[in-house]
Amino acid sequence: MRRFLTSVSALCAMALASIAHAADDGSTPPDMSKPVQVFILMGQSNMVGLGKVAAGGKGGAEGSLEKAVKQDKKYPYLVDAQGNWATRNDVRYVRVMSGKGPGGMQLFNNEPMTVAKCKTIGPEFGIAKQIGDATASPVMILKSCIGNRSLGWDLLPPGSEPYQFNGKMEPGYLGTPENPKGNGTRPEGVWYAGKQYDDDVSFAKNVLTNLNTYYPGAKGFEVAGFFFWQGEKDAGNPAHAARYEQNLVQFIKQLRKDFNAPNAKFVIGTIGEVKQGSGGNSGQILNAHMAVDSRTGKYPEFKGNVATVYTHPMAQGGSGNGHYGGKAEVYMDVGEEMGKTMVLLLEADAAAGPGPKKPRAKLPPKKT
Repeated sequence: MRRFLTSVSALCAMALASIAHAADDGSTPPDMSKPVQVFILMGQSNMVGLGKVAAGGKGGAEGSLEKAVKQDKKYPYLVDAQGNWATRNDVRYVRVMSGKGPGGMQLFNNEPMTVAKCKTIGPEFGIAKQIGDATASPVMILKSCIGNRSLGWDLLPPGSEPYQFNGKMEPGYLGTPENPKGNGTRPEGVWYAGKQYDDDVSFAKNVLTNLNTYYPGAKGFEVAGFFFWQGEKDAGNPAHAARYEQNLVQFIKQLRKDFNAPNAKFVIGTIGEVKQGSGGNSGQILNAHMAVDSRTGKYPEFKGNVATVYTHPMAQGGSGNGHYGGKAEVYMDVGEEMGKTMVLLLEADAAAGPGPKKPRAKLPPKKT
């Protein structure tokens, strides 16, 4: 089995050495002598993406990406000089999901980054803009997720133990409601705790194992970072909300382990409708998202490599469960902010690496 490459520190020093690339519009071919920088996107429906692209159809132009770009002149990098959807040749977009296909993996996207291939969008175009502009290396945005999934059940990572909540035993990884401890093996023919985690990771690994199918001409790859935008379903379950922080910490650690990428950066987006200081289940989810941010200092092992983007100011009054009314601007703005945050983490790592030191980038203070 293909060995997953690990040297993300070397990646940062090599691939992000030239931030002068920042004005690139994506038309310049990437340096294919360098390994592909892979950024894996996971979560539930808002990471999948339900931002409307076309101005026609139900609801008309309002909230569509087409209106935002072509009428309101926002996100100009998404179109070319003729006003058509641009193609970003230095960033490749691959999206897979549980569905119809070999091994249960359905392929939706496998092409250079362009809105022209999408009916809806998530945060990936904003992310791709920031990362693509920051490096001359080839980049892959690899999205492996599906909607309506909770971290406390579907996405529960390996290493998660069963636990008591209000007198009831909640399943650990590989467990079921009937057998919370599980038998140490994946149950056949039933949904179990962590089933979606296993599928999403397996599908992403399948893409990377067959790299030249998804990035022709690639000379290897390095998993440089993860993006995670999720939490709505856990907010509907008191047990999952109470356990969310512990599960999130394990999720970060396990993904790095499974992709053999211990230094990969991790950027999290909060649930947009939830304000800091909120109570209830949603407040617990937000507090967990903020707790793992390296700026809190709560988890020393996350120092300089995990950051959280507070998305409430970008939500335009919408909610995650309502998919922000399909407003494309929400998905674009969240993506741009998550992408900027990832670049800052990578720049800081590169500045701390061997060779001449650049000024260390600093994450902005957390928004309140």
